Amino acid sequence: MLAGKLYTLEQEQSAGETATYQVLWNAAHPVFEGHFPGRPVVPGVCMMQTIQELLERLLQKKVLLKKASQMKFLNMIDPTANPKVDISVQYKLQDGEIKVTASLKYESLTFMKFQGTFVDA
Repeated sequence: MLAGKLYTLEQEQSAGETATYQVLWNAAHPVFEGHFPGRPVVPGVCMMQTIQELLERLLQKKVLLKKASQMKFLNMIDPTANPKVDISVQYKLQDGEIKVTASLKYESLTFMKFQGTFVDA
C-alpha cells in the first residue's frame, strides 16, 4: 500500500524472527501537503502501516492488527530532515497469534516504539 510510494526500502536484513530495514521517505508524497503544509510530518498511521507491511514481507503473508498493546510516538519524522529511518521488527508465534515488537529509529533518535498482536488475514 505505501511501499514504493510513501517510502522506498533501501536495506533489508533478516535472521529468523528478527529483521531490520532502512526506508527512505518520499518527501514529495501528497500526504505531506496536508500533514502539514510547510512542515511535513510522517503520520502515525503511516508508521503503523509501514510496520505491518514490513512484517508481511518478513512472514511472506498478509496479516491484520488485532491489538496494539503499546504504541509510543516519541519524536516526529520530518522526511526532509530525517529521510532515512531504521525499522526493526521482531515477532514470536504464540497460540495462533503473532506477537510483535517494532521500533523506528535513526542513529540515537527514536521515533516510535510498538508492541502488539497480529493475526493471519
